[in-house]
Amino acid sequence: MKYIKKMFISLLLVSLSLFSLNSVASANIDKSDPYKMIQKAANNAFKRFASEQSAIQKDPNILKTIVREELLPYVDYKYAAYKVIGSGNLRKTTRAQRDHFVIIFRDYLVTQYAQVFTRYKKQKVVFAPAKDFSHRKILAVKTTILDPVLGKIDIDFKVKRNKRTKEWKAFDLVAEGISLLDSKQAELDSIIRQKGIDYAAKLLKEKSHRNIVLKSSKKSKKLPVKAQTAVNN
Repeated sequence: MKYIKKMFISLLLVSLSLFSLNSVASANIDKSDPYKMIQKAANNAFKRFASEQSAIQKDPNILKTIVREELLPYVDYKYAAYKVIGSGNLRKTTRAQRDHFVIIFRDYLVTQYAQVFTRYKKQKVVFAPAKDFSHRKILAVKTTILDPVLGKIDIDFKVKRNKRTKEWKAFDLVAEGISLLDSKQAELDSIIRQKGIDYAAKLLKEKSHRNIVLKSSKKSKKLPVKAQTAVNN
């Protein structure tokens, strides 16, 4: 059960994190309050995802469109990309290389999250009460996902306030103590150090062009954890 839960967190909850940062109409979401932003956007996101299931079954790549249109406005993908590159590697790159990597990383996230969306099973999400954030620059919005099989799964949505606009955006998700951003950084760090940021960008670009594939939940449960992770990376 522990292995299944870890697999569930690493594959499914990435999508739930970004579902919580999406909106049907971005103008209706107040980005000055991270708690309200996440909760309101989540409610809108779940409704849209459910309403488009029929179309998604026919054309899974619709999930990419949903991500681009509805999720990216609430994700600071540039900050996330820089975190993945790492401060040590960042100093060894040019401005042009960094800008290129950010765009590639953004497109990679779209495909990665869209693929994970195929595993979404309409789990219930409970939001923790809001706390004072007037003097905070980075904070974690705590939520709990109630899964009928795995039980309670604690999720922290890490959000950051922009110094200039004062708006909040998400940049990471921590599922039961596991940072998805840190995991991606650990995966790419050695590649960037050994072969350079351009090579890492090339790998991500190839993955970003993949079509979204719907998978049977029964079949996926039979695959070992490493095999499941490889399919979605």
